[in-house]
Amino acid sequence: MDGDTLYPIGDLARRTGLTVKAIRFYSDCGIVPPTDRSPAGYRLYGIDAVARLDLVRTLRDLGLDLPTIRKVLDREISLPEVAAAHSEALAVQIRMLRLRRAVLTAVAKRGSTPEEMDLMHKLAKLSEDERRRLIGDFLDTAFSGLLDANPEFGGITRSMTPELPDTPEAEQVEAWVELAELSQDPDFRAGMRRMAEHYVADHAQVSTTCPRRDPAAAVLDQVGPALAAGIDPGSLQADRVIAAVMTQYAHAMGRPDDVDLRRRLLTRLETANDPRRERYLQLLAVINGWSAPESVAPASDWFIQALGARIPG
Repeated sequence: MDGDTLYPIGDLARRTGLTVKAIRFYSDCGIVPPTDRSPAGYRLYGIDAVARLDLVRTLRDLGLDLPTIRKVLDREISLPEVAAAHSEALAVQIRMLRLRRAVLTAVAKRGSTPEEMDLMHKLAKLSEDERRRLIGDFLDTAFSGLLDANPEFGGITRSMTPELPDTPEAEQVEAWVELAELSQDPDFRAGMRRMAEHYVADHAQVSTTCPRRDPAAAVLDQVGPALAAGIDPGSLQADRVIAAVMTQYAHAMGRPDDVDLRRRLLTRLETANDPRRERYLQLLAVINGWSAPESVAPASDWFIQALGARIPG
């Protein structure tokens, strides 16, 4: 192919696989200008037009706009710069598509109303800073002013903070939307606040001879074997489990095992045994890519029933 040869638009179309209409459009835009014109006024193109059109088609397939393509061809900006910027833009688009897919999946599963769908979409579109502020407000409501005097409890808020990845899976987005909705439930917030107050109050009184582990959580360890053995909460066998648990709790609290202490522990466990709290932790594990937490609900239910039956009304 002679570098000085000029080609009419029809020949150029056959060489590039583009339509005459498309080449004429790119020519009118100044992206692939004609090298000359025939005596009859028809456009003529040099061999470099073939290379330019091949590059134009590739960049268009990648989604670049015509002004950007023209700057690349005219060397006003480099192709690597354009590729980097476009890659970043595509990453944003992919993230938004994931969010939309997750919202639509959640709507399909839950049979949401248009209002609920709108809320889910808004929650899914929040930026990282906005997500942190939303969850931060929830955690502040639950823990503000309670943990300041107990630095060892600082990890609680960190362990309850969701960290949605930059490129989340659909189930992570679904979990985030549900968790965000749950965190805004006033009743759930109030329950978390009460649980935190009980937690801090117990630790303020815990015996210095006992480990710092939450005493109310520690006593549930003894319930597992009874539950596995199928012991009825109202049976005589359950009396021995209750006695062992209360002995441990009373020792941790530095108080005698009496009705007041039993009522205190029962209140703590009933407050903590909120299925929404367990659901929050399950969703948190999905979002953060953690292993699913083991449910304490069966042990809590058993012990609450057994202890409540042994406290005078």
